[in-house]
Amino acid sequence: MTDHIRWGILGASGFARKITGPALNEARRSRLAAVATRDPARAAPFAEIAPGLTVHDSYEALLADPGIDAVYIPLPNALHVEWSIRAAEAGKAVLCEKPIALHAAEFDRLIAAREATGQLIAEAWMPAHHPQWTMARDLVAAGALGRLRTVTGHFCYGLHDPANIRLSADLAGGALRDVGVYPIGGFRFATGLEPRVVWADAIRENGVDTSAWVQAQAGEVRFAFHVSMRTQRRQEMVFEGDAGTLTLTAPFNPGQYAEARLILSRDSGPTETHAFPEPRQYALQAEAVAAHLLDGAAFPYPLEAARGTQVVLDAAFELLGSE
Repeated sequence: MTDHIRWGILGASGFARKITGPALNEARRSRLAAVATRDPARAAPFAEIAPGLTVHDSYEALLADPGIDAVYIPLPNALHVEWSIRAAEAGKAVLCEKPIALHAAEFDRLIAAREATGQLIAEAWMPAHHPQWTMARDLVAAGALGRLRTVTGHFCYGLHDPANIRLSADLAGGALRDVGVYPIGGFRFATGLEPRVVWADAIRENGVDTSAWVQAQAGEVRFAFHVSMRTQRRQEMVFEGDAGTLTLTAPFNPGQYAEARLILSRDSGPTETHAFPEPRQYALQAEAVAAHLLDGAAFPYPLEAARGTQVVLDAAFELLGSE
């Protein structure tokens, strides 16, 4: 490791090709250096943005590469724990797509591996690195909404490809695992509260939930969210208190969905709107890894934080009678 982080990617997924790979190269003090794929043609788009890219024909070969400091893992959900641990044991820092684990107990294995190896293992929950969410958390903590009463969230999109891994029960697909981590994590990140699930319902297709509705509470605060892979695109988080309302537009995929905005409305004064036109959350996430590895800075979203979100997901699945 020199003055920058040399990244490798396990697998040439479409998301890594379109979003995360370019962001790793865009981020300050980071460089995309290698991709592991058995198909050289799938590596070609990565080579276009990262001249000199090394292409490995197996995940094991990439993990054995001494020129790689950190790996990004965009593999199917069911493979996340295994390859995160294997990467850490190979001496690499790990940034793994969400959900990094399928059950809260699996986080204990990941935390143990992190402690045993001394390597960063982190879930790629990018809102933790976006200024829209940092401002939301600060406003709620400062009492800008008065007494918080209700939080609602939506993350919906239309998935039409029947071969998509998100529709595979064997690969741990489903709407809750794919995007449920966002409203749950957003609630927990902004409020510091731990919600208790009290009701859940879902529509299932071929063993996976394609739409789900969950209600929870944390003390006097009520929290409800809807996620779906079968409806029109919608993203929103709304925090309502007895003195104001905070609305986050495009809270999870700013730029891809719409411009991120934070709107604070109160009876006692004019509405405030804060816009975040640069959707750099993926690059900021990589920069947070670099700051941790190069400067010793604390990573903003450790495994313990991600584990709390999985506890809520586990409770929802228990009520639904499925995993």
